[in-house]
Amino acid sequence: MPTSTPAGSDLAISFEFFPPSDDAGEARLWETVRELAPLGPEFLSVTYGAGGSTQVHTDRIVRRIAKETDLTPTAHLTCVGQSRSEVVERARGWWQAGVRSILALRGDPPKGSRRFQPHPDGFQDAAELVGSLKEMAPFHIGVGGYPEVHPDSPSEAADTANLKRKVDAGADRIITQFFFETDDFLRFRDRCDRAGIDVPVIPGVLPIFNFGKVKRFAQGCGAKVPGWLEARFEGLDAYPETRALVAASVASEQCNRLLAEGVRHFHFYTLNRARLTYAVCRAIGVAPAVAAEAA
Repeated sequence: MPTSTPAGSDLAISFEFFPPSDDAGEARLWETVRELAPLGPEFLSVTYGAGGSTQVHTDRIVRRIAKETDLTPTAHLTCVGQSRSEVVERARGWWQAGVRSILALRGDPPKGSRRFQPHPDGFQDAAELVGSLKEMAPFHIGVGGYPEVHPDSPSEAADTANLKRKVDAGADRIITQFFFETDDFLRFRDRCDRAGIDVPVIPGVLPIFNFGKVKRFAQGCGAKVPGWLEARFEGLDAYPETRALVAASVASEQCNRLLAEGVRHFHFYTLNRARLTYAVCRAIGVAPAVAAEAA
């Protein structure tokens, strides 16, 4: 699957996928990758499940992207449930397989646990993980950022200080959790600037395929679902085509506001579905090179 540079645009985009649990889901994932690849993403990231529960699937998909496509895989790697040696061994295997990009995360606790507990022989947090990865090999490392503050953080200041530790340990970019109030991201970016964080801060955008599911995601990560957003989707459960149009409009409005504020890279949480993300990319001016040349 050859990749291409978005035509007529200085924008960069990237896409996130999650490892499916069955063959049908994996087939849909690869179809989504094929549909989005012509837009020329800078990278494709592949998540871990809660507590690292999908790490075997993540490993397989990341390796397949590296081996069978011209796309750049970014593997999620967490501190949860693994010793330092196990984490290092997995990362070393990725490097040997041609994977050069990692998103280093502390990770969510396993289902049934309320708080993160480090493995007795594991990394204490993402900053330690980043430092170890950088010592091992020259990975390009991303870390997570939270425009509305991480749910476990005691304060905004503490959250910013922790993010600065990750960057000082060697992180090359920050990818944010999704958000719906654009001002939250802009304040977060200003906060990073004041703290001396000088790596790219990439906003995470979640086109709303299923509003109920997104509300559950938001509760889990501490993101707000504002009243105006609820009103946009109210009464649309039985009207999927209208719901998709509204979803594309909401995400496009968000991206256009961010474009006006100087953002030039968007990271889309695809939920393994192509059409809505593809529509938003086209709406903000990202088009396949082939389509642009034929026009």
